[in-house]
Amino acid sequence: MTQDNTTAEVAEPSPGVQLESHQVLLRPLVTEKGVHRASRNNQYAFQIHRDATKLDVKSAVEELFSVKVKKVRTQTRKGKMRRYKMRYGRTADWKKAIVQLHEDHRIDFF
Repeated sequence: MTQDNTTAEVAEPSPGVQLESHQVLLRPLVTEKGVHRASRNNQYAFQIHRDATKLDVKSAVEELFSVKVKKVRTQTRKGKMRRYKMRYGRTADWKKAIVQLHEDHRIDFF
C-alpha cells in the first residue's frame, strides 16, 4: 500500500490577538545594564505586551526604528509583593524582550 502525500493538510496557525507595532512595544527599558548591553552587544530591552510573540516584537522593532533585527529573547517577569500601611498587594506581571540588532544598525534613545 502506498499513500499519496500530495494531499497532506498543513495546519495553519490559530488567529490570536493581532497587535499593531505601536501596541507591541510599551516602553524601552533604559537602565545601567541596558545601556551597557546597547553599547557593547548592540542589544536593547523593551517592555512588551503580554500577548506579543517574538515575531511580533521583531516586526515591530524593524518597522518603528527602521533597523534589522538579528535575535529576540523574551522573559515573563513575575510581579512583586508590595505593602502599603497595613495592606499587602502585588504588582502586575509583565513581559520583557531583549532585541539584538545586526552590527551595522543602532537605536538612539538619548
